Amino acid sequence: MINQYENIEVLREKSKRLLSGIRNLPSAPFIMVEVSKMLDSPRTGASDLGRLISKDQAMVAKILSVANSPLYGLPRRVSTIEFAIVILGFDHIKNIVIALSMMEAFKSKEDKSWNRRNFWLHSLITASAAKRIADDLGYRKSGEAFTCGLLHDLGISVIQRYFYDSFKQIVSLVNDQQIRFINAEVKILGISHQEIGQYLIEKWNLPSSLGNAILYHHNPTECENEKEMAAIVHLADYMTQRFMMGDLSWDESYELDLGIIDILNLGDQDYLESFIQSYEQLFRVQIESIKF
Repeated sequence: MINQYENIEVLREKSKRLLSGIRNLPSAPFIMVEVSKMLDSPRTGASDLGRLISKDQAMVAKILSVANSPLYGLPRRVSTIEFAIVILGFDHIKNIVIALSMMEAFKSKEDKSWNRRNFWLHSLITASAAKRIADDLGYRKSGEAFTCGLLHDLGISVIQRYFYDSFKQIVSLVNDQQIRFINAEVKILGISHQEIGQYLIEKWNLPSSLGNAILYHHNPTECENEKEMAAIVHLADYMTQRFMMGDLSWDESYELDLGIIDILNLGDQDYLESFIQSYEQLFRVQIESIKF
């Protein structure tokens, strides 16, 4: 068990060593690897990709759930994986498969301090909202924004699964001292869930832009690269707390980084407020549409 009073830098190095030394840290799932390989070939068609993804029916169900999400914004209902591939395109399907594969690979255990369903709901809402915001703002990497939104808090799940003693210490510290979870993470582990998320992105050889945006999703102003993606995910994440829909207890007292006004060209604080309010009904419809 890590002593919370150790020097933060010592804790940081110890946690990084523990993280890199976890023997059963999942490797990239078969479906994710095969989809990536298939999409490297110019001869791959929608039916070929559909047959591959259909080997994992749980993946098919989740992709269709995402595609039919009100926040995702497709104009018509998608009922088959082949049609999803055609209407979403190969790049978007690849992003969805990557994100869902990572969520499944690092799935945490249920306990009294951790509601796995709420975590999945929060991740899905944030991802869908991030893509919708990206589309509305004309940000061309909306598929990556979805992936980043789905994976932005994956580090929390890793703490709960692989650093369980520290996880319990973090929860106790938050309850006893009324501090934010993100500050408790650093006090106990020396690193935050954002840093762990970035580490996982690097381990699976995913684009560094995703890891960078995940690292700064609480403070996009400090991000040097991919500021827009970090700002979009930050705004989507904030909206879940603001609307109290798909929110996560780990994000209580979430502070909106007003630097996103300049990063996303949102004019001024009044325009940002009206922009945020315009999404409330979409969030409500999204929540009501989710059945699991």
